[in-house]
Amino acid sequence: MIFPITDLLDDQESIAWVEKYFHLKKLRCPGCGATTQQARQFRTHKRGGVDYRCQKCQSSYNLYTGTIFAGSHLEPRRVVLLVRGVCKGEPATVLAEELGLSRYCVHRWRKRLQQNAHALLTEAALADAETETDEMFQNAGEKRRKAHRSSRSATASRQ
Repeated sequence: MIFPITDLLDDQESIAWVEKYFHLKKLRCPGCGATTQQARQFRTHKRGGVDYRCQKCQSSYNLYTGTIFAGSHLEPRRVVLLVRGVCKGEPATVLAEELGLSRYCVHRWRKRLQQNAHALLTEAALADAETETDEMFQNAGEKRRKAHRSSRSATASRQ
């Protein structure tokens, strides 16, 4: 039995979480940088999203503008749970079932989040003199392909 975890999250708390972690300088107009207090609600979507229209430059924007989720129709609570699941290393099948999304959709979002995180990594050396690594995350299937290729090349070299 799958527990409907998306029904337990409050929409306003999810919106606040997405705004806090995706818009470090608060949600602003991408055109002129005005705050949402200087904008009016332009449109409300069925899934709870709100589009704003800036009163200075007439640009429209929403909670996902300027983020990796720009253009998506995911509810904020699904975004919070998706990011949490990806960070925890949950399998795509489990996340898809819990969030009511397709496995392909979850896999695609996982790849985007991982690519975005990799792009944001710093090249600077760590402050510690010693570093210990306990685990390494791999996407499903990568281990097999590497092992399968190496066994094929070993077989080919024997012949």
